[in-house]
Amino acid sequence: MTARSYPETTGQQIARGWRYGWIDAIVVLTIFVLLWLLVVLSGDMRVRFDELHPPQLSLDVKFIPYYTARTVLRMFIAFAAALLFTFAYGYVAAKSTRARKLMLPLLDILQSVPVLGFLSITVTGFLALFPGSLLGIECASIFAIFTAQAWNMTFGFYHSLITIPAELQEAATVYKMNRWQRFTKVELPSSAIGLMWNSMMSFGGGWFFVAQSEAISVLNKNIKLPGLGSYMAAAVEAGDTRAAVYAITAMIVTIVVVDQLLWRPLVAWAEKFKLEQTEGKDNPTSWVLSLLQRSYVLAWISGHVGAAFARFSERASALGSDLTQTFAGHTPAPAKWLARAALWIAAAIIVGWLILNAIDIAQEIRTDMSGSQMLHVVWLGMLTLLRVVAMSVIATLVWTPIGVWIGLRPRVARIAQPLAQIAASFPVNMTFPFIVAAFIATNTPINLGSVLLMALGTQWYILFNVIAGAMAIPTDLREAAALFGLHRW
Repeated sequence: MTARSYPETTGQQIARGWRYGWIDAIVVLTIFVLLWLLVVLSGDMRVRFDELHPPQLSLDVKFIPYYTARTVLRMFIAFAAALLFTFAYGYVAAKSTRARKLMLPLLDILQSVPVLGFLSITVTGFLALFPGSLLGIECASIFAIFTAQAWNMTFGFYHSLITIPAELQEAATVYKMNRWQRFTKVELPSSAIGLMWNSMMSFGGGWFFVAQSEAISVLNKNIKLPGLGSYMAAAVEAGDTRAAVYAITAMIVTIVVVDQLLWRPLVAWAEKFKLEQTEGKDNPTSWVLSLLQRSYVLAWISGHVGAAFARFSERASALGSDLTQTFAGHTPAPAKWLARAALWIAAAIIVGWLILNAIDIAQEIRTDMSGSQMLHVVWLGMLTLLRVVAMSVIATLVWTPIGVWIGLRPRVARIAQPLAQIAASFPVNMTFPFIVAAFIATNTPINLGSVLLMALGTQWYILFNVIAGAMAIPTDLREAAALFGLHRW
C-alpha cells in the first residue's frame, strides 16, 4: 500500500527557499517565553485554596507585571472558550430554522443578564468541582469573562452566516461541498472580517468587567484573585492614587500591546477574505504581520500544520459526505421520529423546569409584596426600558456615521482602533465617580445622566460593528458609487 502524497502548501514552498534569520530567532524566543509563562501561570492557578485564608493581594507596584500576566491568561482562556461557543452556537442557529426560534431569544436573554449574575450562580458549582483548589475560583472568574465576550461574538457570527451572498452558496452546491467543506471554504472566510472586529470588541468587553470578575464573594467573604482588575479595585478601595494610576497605565499598555501583536495583524490578514473584484488601494497593514510573513520558522510550521489540516479536512469531508448520504437517504423513518421526539422531550423538560421555577418565584414575590408594590416595580422596569431604548437610539445616531467614516478610511482606522479599544475596555467602576461628580457640578438631571452612564458600555458594540460593516464593503462597490456620483448621504 503506497502512502498518499499531498501537494505542498504555500508555507512549505516558501520555507523550502528561505534561510534562518534574526526574525526567526525572535519568533523562537517568543514561543519559548510564552510556553514558559503558560506553564508557570497555569501552575499558580492550581494552588491550594482555603476560604479562611484567601489569596493575598499586595499593592506593591513590582507585582503589577505578574498580576497583568494572570489577567491576560484568564482573558485568552475565556476568549478561546467563547470562540468555540460562537462557532457551535452560531452555526446551529444559522442552519436550523426550528432551533433558531429558541436559540436566538435565549441568546438575547443571556446577553441581558449582568455578568455578576452569572458569577453568583456559578461560583459554588466551580468550587464543588475543584474542592480545596484555587482552580474553582479561577474557573468562576474565567466563566464571568466568557459571558462578557461570547454573546456578541455569537450574534456577529450568526449574522455573517445568514448574509453570505447567494452566488457563493450556489457555487458550493455546484461543487458538491459537504458541511465541513462549506464551513472551512465558504462560511469562515466570509465571516472573517466581522468576526475579527466582534472578537476585538468582545475582548474589550472582558477588560470592561475584569475588576468584577476577579473579586468574588464566597461564604460572605470577598476573595480577590491575583490580577490587574482586582489590583485596580483594591487600589481604589484603599485610596492609593499612585497604585491606581500605575494599574491604569499597565492596562492601557497591555491593550496597546495586544492590539499591535494580535488584533492589527488579524485585521490585516482578514482583508484577503473581502468579497471584491477590485483590489483596494489603502488596505489595513501591520508591521508585525509583515515580519511574521518573512519568518522561516513560521513558514515551516504553517506548512506542516497546513498539510496536517488538509489531511484532517479531507477525512472530515469524507466522513461528512458519508453521514450526509446516510441521513439523507438511508435513515429509517422510525429513527428520524425518535430523534425528533427526543428533541421535543428535552425542550419540554427545560420549558417545564423554567415554568415551575417561575411559579415558585411568583409565589414568593406575592407573599412578600403587595399589589401596589408589584405595580411600582413594573413601572420602574418601564422607566429602565425607556432609558435603555433612548440610550440605544442616541448611541446609534452618534456612532453610526463615525463608524462608517472610520471603516472607509484604513489610515484613520489604524489610529482609532487602539483608542477605541482602550475606551471600550476601561473598567466602568473606575469612571463612575468622576462622571457622577461632573453631573453634580453641572446640575445634570440624574435621569439624563443615567442614560449617559449606560452608554459607556453599549456604544462601543455599535461602533465596532459599524466599522466592521464599513470595512467589508467591496472596493468595486465604492468605485461604482463614485462613478454614479453618489454623495455621502
